[in-house]
Amino acid sequence: MLAPFTLSIKIIVEKLNSNSDYGLTENEVKQRIKKYGKNDITSNKPKKKWKILIDQFNSPIIFILAIAAVLTFLFNNDLLETIAIITVVLITITIGFVMELQGIRSLEALRLMGFTECVVLREGKIKTIKSSLVVPGDIIFIEAGDVVSADARLITIDNLTVKEASLTGESRTIYKDTSSLSKETILSGRKNMVFKGTTVEQGSAKAIVIHTGSHTQLGKIQKMGSDVEEQPTLLEKKLNKLSKGLIWLTLIFAVLIIITGYLRTQDMLMIIETAVALAVAAIPEGLPVVATIALARGMLKLSKRQVIIKQMESVETLGATNIICTDKTGTLTEDKMQVHTLVVEGEILSEIRNKHSAYFSDIKQSKAFNAIMRTSILCNNVDINAEEMRGDSIEVALIQFAEKLQFNPKIIKKNNPEKIEIPFNTSSKLMATLNKNGNGYTVYVKGAFESIINHCETILKDNKAQEFENKKEWTNRVNDMASQGLRVLAFAFKNYETKPKKEDLLSHITFLGVIGFLDPAREDVKPTIKIYKEAGIKVVMMTGDHPGTAKKIAEEIGLISKNAASNSIIHGKDLHFEDQTDHTIKTKLLDASVFARVTPEQKLNLVAFYQKNKNVVGMFGDGINDIPALRKADIGIAMGIRGTQAAREAADIILKNDKFTTMELAISQGRAVFDHIRQFVVYLLSCNLAEVVSVGLAALLNLPAPLLPLQILFLNLVTDIFPALALGMGKGEADIMKRQPRKANEPIMTRKLWLSTIIYGLCITLAVVGITAYSYFVLQLAAQTINNMAFYTLVLAQLLNVFNMTKNNIPFINNEITNNPWVWAAIILSLFITISAYYISPVAKTLFLTELSIEQIGLVFVFAIGSLALAQIIKRFGGTF
Repeated sequence: MLAPFTLSIKIIVEKLNSNSDYGLTENEVKQRIKKYGKNDITSNKPKKKWKILIDQFNSPIIFILAIAAVLTFLFNNDLLETIAIITVVLITITIGFVMELQGIRSLEALRLMGFTECVVLREGKIKTIKSSLVVPGDIIFIEAGDVVSADARLITIDNLTVKEASLTGESRTIYKDTSSLSKETILSGRKNMVFKGTTVEQGSAKAIVIHTGSHTQLGKIQKMGSDVEEQPTLLEKKLNKLSKGLIWLTLIFAVLIIITGYLRTQDMLMIIETAVALAVAAIPEGLPVVATIALARGMLKLSKRQVIIKQMESVETLGATNIICTDKTGTLTEDKMQVHTLVVEGEILSEIRNKHSAYFSDIKQSKAFNAIMRTSILCNNVDINAEEMRGDSIEVALIQFAEKLQFNPKIIKKNNPEKIEIPFNTSSKLMATLNKNGNGYTVYVKGAFESIINHCETILKDNKAQEFENKKEWTNRVNDMASQGLRVLAFAFKNYETKPKKEDLLSHITFLGVIGFLDPAREDVKPTIKIYKEAGIKVVMMTGDHPGTAKKIAEEIGLISKNAASNSIIHGKDLHFEDQTDHTIKTKLLDASVFARVTPEQKLNLVAFYQKNKNVVGMFGDGINDIPALRKADIGIAMGIRGTQAAREAADIILKNDKFTTMELAISQGRAVFDHIRQFVVYLLSCNLAEVVSVGLAALLNLPAPLLPLQILFLNLVTDIFPALALGMGKGEADIMKRQPRKANEPIMTRKLWLSTIIYGLCITLAVVGITAYSYFVLQLAAQTINNMAFYTLVLAQLLNVFNMTKNNIPFINNEITNNPWVWAAIILSLFITISAYYISPVAKTLFLTELSIEQIGLVFVFAIGSLALAQIIKRFGGTF
């Protein structure tokens, strides 16, 4: 079929084999469901529980630990150590499974809110059915408050207006009509069509369904989004990269031990067992558990602030975000029109939405102003008796403005009953009513300035009607208001002593003035954008709305400077991504903060363009037109209340309270989580490095073994994990939102962090090997006593190593770690477990623990504290992490 908006109703009904007065038969409906399918858009079904569980195993570090458990059992025949490693794996998998399941359940609760019904005509009877059962050719009825179930061509209308912001990005209400259009008409101009997923603001209509399901405009856009391949999160990439590095590190340790043993002509089986033991020791068993708990804690903390996270790893990606792309309507604005500017008798009152009623005391003396307010109330179809006013957003704004100025719409309507109405239509672009007032009648008219001015020969000025001589001046003034993104409405009236005929209502009416409307910016957005700028995050507005409207809002929220040049707004028609190689065009796109009249495909291409230029992109969206960009972005953020079901499914994060400002906390939390991950990775790796090097170095120097295999496992599961967990429980640094975002390709472990890890590990190693050598050569103690002194030194040095995890420009005494009660609790707990191990005979026997003298314990403290002191000296003067 040719484009339905170009055809007459008669031709469309014939081509769809339907009947506008009878509808389809039930048999025809069954056949069409078989042919076209149900009116559902294929969406991602909730992930099955077994799939969530399997996905938890898809991690290199889990794979390493599984291999380590197998090798430990085969070569060391150590069931206890094997069970301990498997326990770590199971804890990690369980936490990840529970947290992801919680996110999916929250999404399902939102999904259930989205089911709708539809009123159809079938076999001559009007009935209500599930929207999923609507088929092409169905005759449907829609009215105020309905969500349109399918793409349909209008047959008849009664003052119908539809809000299409979720589809086109247009904030204004669209007035519909039934006349055919040219084939060049763009989507937002197809006024004889209604589209699936849009909302009826006022009026009612009868229409014939053209497209259902994936063939609708919503379906096509969602298909565009489903074609976008979802990428693993940044943290997944970085942890995978780190895990692969640990695999190589482990292999290098194992090979070095085997080569060293072979050169020293040791027993080959003994060499392999030792190599496996040290390779297992090199693996930070606590890393997956600690990382998972840190992410889960961030996820739970955000859930308390109305933020649903589908995957834990998304928390960290927020911290790396340096560009936030956002729609305008409803995200940056209130999504409801308000009176912004009033022009009456040549006087201009602007920015009046926040003005107190006392501000209008002078203007209230004007007859023209009072006539405008009466017109606003009487020439208005909003049901003012309803609990919640519904209807055209402009008419609702007029009633609210009148109430703010202490006019009483209910009394005014009661005292001035309506006798005749000329409803608004897209041809006349005006609405008029005739109201009885006392002994006479008054015509009240509102509409487009260019339509009303043609009927006006006089203007009410100085409280009397005068010849309307300055029409050109008023035209320029209205054009200026429109260029600022205001929706302008003109007002006129005329008094009659006797009731006029309907055809005479618009004759020789008197012009009163104009009101400019704007969907205002949310009051909390401007300070939030200031915080983002301080944090090095660029905010980009991408809207399908008018460039003037986009510019006005961008100025109000501080996205661009006041009175910025009009060319600072990039129009969708000027977006040409094939010219990216041109440095000037590329720079212009990267520098721009506002894009207007952009399509869903252009939003998608903009996100891809930013990512190609090494940016981490977060995308706010609530409408159908945002779906492709939501999927493509590194982090897709949808609105939980106002957002469409399709947008919520496409996003990674859902804001249940619909507040743009909520993301400030989320980004701050994401940055803190990544800082904590870095801290405990450095901590765990430096501790494990100390264990491996201490054992290896002691073997090379023919010293008694400072550590035994089960002692290493005890260290990895006690002195490693608890302090590392405590690091993940920190609040984050105070200046976290004043730092620039880290680069997208920056790994968890930078060269500087690897250097820090090696230095901290070697400082601990020096303490362990030092006390081993001193006890052996100087004190000449027994091997078991030397082992115990080295073991306790390593326990204490590793616990003190947690204080090395601050940055080198932060005081040692007063910082995030020393102020973290969890760190002190972890140290006390670890010491308690270590001391308890000595007094519990079976455990002490397993760990080969023996009694130490006070002098020997004193040496343990000296060498352990010495390792911290040495690390701090190198840190402060050498500039490590």
